[in-house]
Amino acid sequence: MYKRILRILKIIFGFCLVLLIVELLYLTYVSFFKEKKSVYFDSINAMENYSNGYVVVGSNNNNDSHYEKAKIAKYNMKREKSFEFLYNKGYNGVFFDVAVDEDGYVAVGSYEADQNSHNKKLREAIIVKYDKDGKVLFDKSFKALDDSKFVSVCVVDDGYLVVGQSVYENMTLGFSKKGGAYLIKFDKVGNIVWKSDFGDNKSAIYNDVIQVNDYIYVVGKNSSRVGLVNKYDLKGNLVKSSEYKYTDNLGFTSLVAVDDGVVVAGAKKYVDDKNNSIVDALLVKYDFDCNYLKEVRYDNSNIERFNRIIKVDDNNILAVGNEVNVSNGNLYNGIIGKYKSDLTIIKIENYGEQRNDYFTDVKLVNDNYLVVGYSAYDDGSYLGKFIVYSKALKVLEVQ
Repeated sequence: MYKRILRILKIIFGFCLVLLIVELLYLTYVSFFKEKKSVYFDSINAMENYSNGYVVVGSNNNNDSHYEKAKIAKYNMKREKSFEFLYNKGYNGVFFDVAVDEDGYVAVGSYEADQNSHNKKLREAIIVKYDKDGKVLFDKSFKALDDSKFVSVCVVDDGYLVVGQSVYENMTLGFSKKGGAYLIKFDKVGNIVWKSDFGDNKSAIYNDVIQVNDYIYVVGKNSSRVGLVNKYDLKGNLVKSSEYKYTDNLGFTSLVAVDDGVVVAGAKKYVDDKNNSIVDALLVKYDFDCNYLKEVRYDNSNIERFNRIIKVDDNNILAVGNEVNVSNGNLYNGIIGKYKSDLTIIKIENYGEQRNDYFTDVKLVNDNYLVVGYSAYDDGSYLGKFIVYSKALKVLEVQ
């Protein structure tokens, strides 16, 4: 009786052992031999006009390893692509902004420089200058603390003003006096002329920069949800700093000069009388000494923010951004709005052609407004997009 039971147990054990080996072999096959599928994405984060067309930057994973690679692409006025190049150093990378200079194009962003950085998901800030045919003239990286990126670039007579951040990685306790938000001036061949850091070295960031006469203005955030508008002289010395409470986690992301001050864009986060958390798209006006003047919010009962603003005809302001439809699966729609320089609203429109639509930048082109961004599709892919609007904010063309 016992021998029979033992024989049955041996048979069951043997069967289980064979099943386990088969399962291990299958997992090995899946992990090491089966081709890994990757969803394609191609985003546009910023655009700049040149004499005969446009230059855009962003990222895509159009490579054998399916890494995210920073990209720069050039288009003619018909939006036909002249060239596209990936920044292939390191591992994952992205360009956030681009500027046109007299002899080429300057892109800024971040990338994982080596295997260790890739494993830890830590990046270095990069500035890359291309000639008009897309050849790299110089590329320089910057890193003060663990994780760094450049977000915006502005061309000036004798170089480039670049802003971003260099901060400690998550959960790292550090006592360095450097780090946080950075404003850096580079000369025309990529050497640092001066640099200035500001704020919390865990989260502070500058997101945009402009020069107005003899001063430099930057916007971003300090600690979590505290917006920043700072003024510097041309040697990088801080002249004035103004905080705004409270923004969303991105802070202020764009600014433009008007006749009597600067207007900044972002989102305002607050709690209403019913203890509901509200996020509204936000424009705030300051005088040239960074003193608060007024603000206007756009609330469509969802989560809204303005990502980028420019000055257009008659000193008006054009803003583009996004709206998250919380009642419909958190789908993203684009928003575009026109305001007077005193922040009086002229018109605002929503755009929602695909599952998700992201508006990242806008330019005035031939009496129309050209918006760029990217859209998400049902298969999970993301593709860059151009949308032409009339001055009355009517869609004329989508590409």
